[in-house]
Amino acid sequence: MRYLLAIASLAAFRLTNGHTHAHDGVQLPLTEIEAAPQTWLEKYGQQIDQPFSGPLAFSHLPYTRCLEDENVLFDIAILGIPFDTGVSYRPGARFGPYAIRSGSRRQREERGYTMSWGNNPYDHGAKIVDCGDIPVNPFDNALAVDQMEVAYSTLLSRPTISKSGLNQRMAKGGIDHPRIVSLGGDHTIVLPILRSLYKKYGAISVIHLDAHLDTWPGYAGGITDQSKVTHGTFFYLAQQEGLISNTSIHAGIRCKLAGVVDLENDEAVGFQLITTDDIDDLGIKEIIRRIRERVGSSPVYLSVDIDVLDPGLAPATGTPEAGGWTTRELKRIIRGLAGLNFVGADLVEVSPAYDNAEVTGIAAADLVHDFLSMFLSDQPPSTRAQRAPAKDEL
Repeated sequence: MRYLLAIASLAAFRLTNGHTHAHDGVQLPLTEIEAAPQTWLEKYGQQIDQPFSGPLAFSHLPYTRCLEDENVLFDIAILGIPFDTGVSYRPGARFGPYAIRSGSRRQREERGYTMSWGNNPYDHGAKIVDCGDIPVNPFDNALAVDQMEVAYSTLLSRPTISKSGLNQRMAKGGIDHPRIVSLGGDHTIVLPILRSLYKKYGAISVIHLDAHLDTWPGYAGGITDQSKVTHGTFFYLAQQEGLISNTSIHAGIRCKLAGVVDLENDEAVGFQLITTDDIDDLGIKEIIRRIRERVGSSPVYLSVDIDVLDPGLAPATGTPEAGGWTTRELKRIIRGLAGLNFVGADLVEVSPAYDNAEVTGIAAADLVHDFLSMFLSDQPPSTRAQRAPAKDEL
């Protein structure tokens, strides 16, 4: 009898108060919504990833295995190249693409506007996708270099699909190929990239922002053809193969040298040199002017080694050199390069095992975001146009 009375009391409670559920042993009434369950889509709408959640793609872009899916078309591709067996000091850059993508988690298309550029690169009409990583072989460097060249050439041969300002500018010169931003990987990856670009553009100018020359003929012990291919020799090899023009330029150089002989060799390879210290003596505007004057209107490739930054700001790299540029200085230089005839770019030598609180990966991701605006802008942004005017300027 007591059992039946308890059932009747519970039924009466539910009729007056709605359904109940247990919370810390106390029966609480359910809300009206909980009593009539809704699907996620009905209640909350689109499933939007948080900055810290979702698949790991650069800036939460669409992630596609572009090498596998030949129907994927784009204007700009983010491409990971996880290769690091060409290093001369600390390994680990094979994890660079992962670190850069992880550093980009707080970036996304909907919040891509920056005051420094005065625009959002995702609003230019260009289709930008993350094409994943090239599955490079970690045991055979000759095979890996070939895989990189084949993969890059495969994507470079795809037709572009939009009428963005980038493609309209390039079409005037009879060129209509996608732009690829490569995430290294050590700097060796640039040799197969230059081989691929040569097939489309011929010899090109290179803007090389780095602490090191990377034009050395070789290293001690490099007795086989493949052992000569390293992250410090690839520009020398590229010049020997006729892949780069004699209008290339370094900036940020501060490495130790064997002597003047290294500088003479560097000039013979076709590079003009701007040192790290020149930023104090010449200033950022003069550095930008010299770079632009050097490459002119020729097809140009931008290669940025993260060690151009001071290791206090970007410690996660294989061959750190003290006394580098600040992230802010580097970003200003990159903004000053907008409007040049860029055919591609890379950011290399991020080795996250040496990072602290992801500071290097975050800096690298921010620079890659700048690359997108750089590709899509007709000219450097106007300083005044980057911000709203102050009250006393109205």
